[in-house]
Amino acid sequence: MNAVALPARANRARAYWLETRNEFLRLLRSPSFAVPTLVFPPMFYTLFAILLNHKGGPQVATHLLATYGVFGVMAPGLFGFGVAIAMDRERGFLALKRAQPVPAGAVLLSRMAMAMVFAVVISLLLMVIGMTLGHVSLSPAQAVTLVLVDMLGVLPFCAIGLYVGSIASGQGAPAIINMIYLPMAFLAGLWMPLSMLPPIIAKLAPLWPAHHLAQIALSVVGSTSDGRTGLHVAVLAVYGVAFGLAARRRLARG
Repeated sequence: MNAVALPARANRARAYWLETRNEFLRLLRSPSFAVPTLVFPPMFYTLFAILLNHKGGPQVATHLLATYGVFGVMAPGLFGFGVAIAMDRERGFLALKRAQPVPAGAVLLSRMAMAMVFAVVISLLLMVIGMTLGHVSLSPAQAVTLVLVDMLGVLPFCAIGLYVGSIASGQGAPAIINMIYLPMAFLAGLWMPLSMLPPIIAKLAPLWPAHHLAQIALSVVGSTSDGRTGLHVAVLAVYGVAFGLAARRRLARG
């Protein structure tokens, strides 16, 4: 029994590894995804936290390091799932995968892994810029925790992207994702503190998952936060589970 189980487990693990490797290679060969995802957050952070930050100094650079990190990790989840799943579903790729001897969930888990890898890279790029050019001071524990927050924080956006990909066409998905991505970043206070925005936006900010992830990141770097980390984690978990289950139900119907 054990002799049979071990090769089966090895084959299953190899299938997951191959799916993850192929997904990584696919994204590297898709500059339309990889380049904007990796370049835009550091570029915007450098512009607003370094070049245009004439009076705020390291305090503003630290605050924006947390919020632009959230802005950066939203993209791999939303676009990596929303657009890719929509196109794969439209082309029949997902149906083909189901017909092959591929472990259930291998495709989704491989894409989640790649979204987390992109999130880590984005977080590290922003941190290097902040600590070298913006004079941001983080302890080793803060730096590691912030990277972990960004890495795990991409998962609710993977679920949202997956749901969009399950209902939208390949051509319509990019437009829908952009209508979610950019307005949410603004309304959640990622580009500028909520205190600088109209009061109505600050009151509605808790509706968006990006706001809750930003509050966790801000608490890590010691910037302004409401101190309700447990609540923010719970809200993000609810978003992830709700959209994940809705997408699974939709994809199961084909």
